[in-house]
Amino acid sequence: MSRIGKLPITVPSGITITMDGSVCVVKGPKGEVRQEITGGITISQEDGIATVNRPDDSKQSKALHGLYRSIIKNMVVGTSEGHKVTQELVGVGYKVTNQGNVVDFTLGYSHRIMLRLPEEIKVTTEMVKGKSPSITMECADKQLLGQCAAKIRSFRSPEPYKGKGIRFRGEVLRKKAGKTAAG
Repeated sequence: MSRIGKLPITVPSGITITMDGSVCVVKGPKGEVRQEITGGITISQEDGIATVNRPDDSKQSKALHGLYRSIIKNMVVGTSEGHKVTQELVGVGYKVTNQGNVVDFTLGYSHRIMLRLPEEIKVTTEMVKGKSPSITMECADKQLLGQCAAKIRSFRSPEPYKGKGIRFRGEVLRKKAGKTAAG
């Protein structure tokens, strides 16, 4: 049996997990998250503990067992506590501001980049003198949050020589040595 798939999921009070056909719906104080469940995977609940069950021992079922258990666990954590991602803009002249869910980036290109984030994501930006500008996003859906963070990082991914670019807070980059002068 899958080591991850067989672990029980503790469901805090105030969180409800329901199956609407093949769609798992988790509701809580931070919001509601939906995920389609395929492959015959089922969810059973009793006394505040949810378990994910698979129909047989086929290779496909074993793979989906652990996957959906992790996804449902992230849904429970997201709707009870929420997920949070902070990114820093490292580079001279890099700026970020937001008007609601529209984020405006100045990243050294000839134009500014405007990005409209989904309504489920709560975004705040911070520009403090002496520190790198930062953007903080909070959401109940970890998949959506990670996808938006990856999109933002793709605008100016960190380069290995000077370390300029958009990186996650606390991320350590391996820097490369530059060219040495000949002779």
